Amino acid sequence: MRYLLLHSPAWDPAGIRPILDAAQIEARATRLPRDLGVDERPTVFVLDSECRSLFPLDVLRAFVDAGGAIVALGRDGEEDLPPAMPSELLSGFVRYPPGPRQLLVAVRAGYREAAARMETARARGEAASRSREIGELTRIGVALGTERDLKALLDLILTQARRITSSDAGSLYLVETAEQGPKRLRFRHAQTYSKPEAPFVEFTIPVDRTSLAGYTAVTGEPLVIDDAYFLPPDVEYSINRSFDERNGYRTKSMLVIPMKDHKEEVIGVLQLINRKRNPEAMLASPSDVEQQVVPYSKRTVELVTALAGQAAVAMENSRLYEEIERLFEGFVKAAVHAIEQRDPTTFGHSGRVANMTVELAGVVDRADDGIYRAVRFTREQLREIRYAGLLHDFGKVGVREEVLVKAKKLYPLHLDLIKGRHDFVRRTAERDFWKRRAEFLEAHGREGYDGFLRALEEEQRAGIGSLDRFLHAVLEANEPTVMPARRFEELLELARYTYEDSTGQAHALLSEEELRYLTIPKGSLDETERLEIESHVTHTYRFLQQIPWTRELQHIPIIAYGHHEKLDGGGYPRRVTGEAIPIQTRMMTISDIFDALTAADRPYKPAVAPAPALDIMTEEVRIGQLDRELFRLFVDAKVFELNA
Repeated sequence: MRYLLLHSPAWDPAGIRPILDAAQIEARATRLPRDLGVDERPTVFVLDSECRSLFPLDVLRAFVDAGGAIVALGRDGEEDLPPAMPSELLSGFVRYPPGPRQLLVAVRAGYREAAARMETARARGEAASRSREIGELTRIGVALGTERDLKALLDLILTQARRITSSDAGSLYLVETAEQGPKRLRFRHAQTYSKPEAPFVEFTIPVDRTSLAGYTAVTGEPLVIDDAYFLPPDVEYSINRSFDERNGYRTKSMLVIPMKDHKEEVIGVLQLINRKRNPEAMLASPSDVEQQVVPYSKRTVELVTALAGQAAVAMENSRLYEEIERLFEGFVKAAVHAIEQRDPTTFGHSGRVANMTVELAGVVDRADDGIYRAVRFTREQLREIRYAGLLHDFGKVGVREEVLVKAKKLYPLHLDLIKGRHDFVRRTAERDFWKRRAEFLEAHGREGYDGFLRALEEEQRAGIGSLDRFLHAVLEANEPTVMPARRFEELLELARYTYEDSTGQAHALLSEEELRYLTIPKGSLDETERLEIESHVTHTYRFLQQIPWTRELQHIPIIAYGHHEKLDGGGYPRRVTGEAIPIQTRMMTISDIFDALTAADRPYKPAVAPAPALDIMTEEVRIGQLDRELFRLFVDAKVFELNA
């Protein structure tokens, strides 16, 4: 217990000195106006009339607010305190002359009041501190919950743990479970405030009791070490001093905390080193360590344990998110593989379109001029664009394979039938030629035979020639090029040719269906087939709509849906125009057209070189089908060279 009597040098408390000594009251003469203070013990200041005038009211008020108590001594003839001294600042008033018992009772009452104030202030301070800590942990938890990148998450965990404990250094170990063999701890991240240049190298250690991290991982209990260089002789673990020796560092106080998931399984170990009095202090020498480093308190253990629990949940969520991403990535790749298996002629097309579209999106994101200078894409939006690019043709699984891979106007079976008819008619003509020769010789002998043979051979050559021209015309018309009017008329003429089968029944050399295919004016598809091919866009959209996309990927269906739309409404399937087409889709359309033009693996057309392909697309820009600004960025940034 501490009582203090402050008085002016002019007043000598010698008359009550025995009483002061008996009550353990220290008498001190002073003229310093600001030497009041409160330590961890209750403090009572007894001020005589001279001292009261030396201390400003704001100093006295601050002393009382901090938990102190004041007893005033009156002067001769003073029955009560003057108005200049507010009564709310006093715990007691002793009239002059002060009686020993009066003084002792007043001081003791002031002590009790100071003790109560200090207890209230301490409780209030602790409550405020706990509230700040809870708020801080809440903020940290929110930050941990929003970070999905594991590397960034580990850095955030270590940074926040060091900050709330004023630790100079720290490290993180993660438990690894191999398919075969025991678990191991991988040293995944480290920070050292006083040695930021120290190199970081990953390594693994066994999950056993020989190391600090291993011991904590095995037992699931925290370790609090005041000095790591002086461990008790009976412990199973030891400290690895290699970092200290290489970098001139001194590890002293340590806190090693297990990180447990929701199943109470240890998934990692958080290790904090050298808690400092001043968080900004540099530990450059042993004397700095001795002066600055303090042990970890019980409260810091509680805080870091709570943080480690939050960190473990965040890490588990991050791993789960990564697994989901890998799962979805695998699904997308499998879907693209399925498309390419059905249509091998477009192998790699989806990947090339996705790559160019993402690259173009990056160019748009970095643009500082033009109408899209304010457009920015997040990491999630770029991933959304990539997946939409990879899956934009998935609807081809709903198109008949014979239509999907149709390279000529006729299907292979149709062409085989026509060739078979040609061969049959040719062989029949040859048979008839020899039959008629034999019949003439049988009926007339050699008389007139030479003239008959010459006429027969001429007829034979004409018939075979016409038949071969028919096949040649069919083969030419079968190519997916623009058909001139002359060839169209020739085909109609050939369609009138007939032949007799083995029963004598007459048939046309070309069926109506074959003639319809051969007279396709441009390309290899008739109107019905073209509509079936175009339906792949709608199939894609309906398929992608069935997937429960996350909020970050929810626009994938609509982005992929419009990749064949044109700004002037001349595209398909909805014939939408202008702003109804998202910018992501406009970028994909440019990439899709360029790749389709320059692809060398399309059997129905030759590859177009990049320069002519860009010329073709420039014309489409001119007539308002493609986005002018996006195409300019596509060309200026040479995005088209990405897959070269």
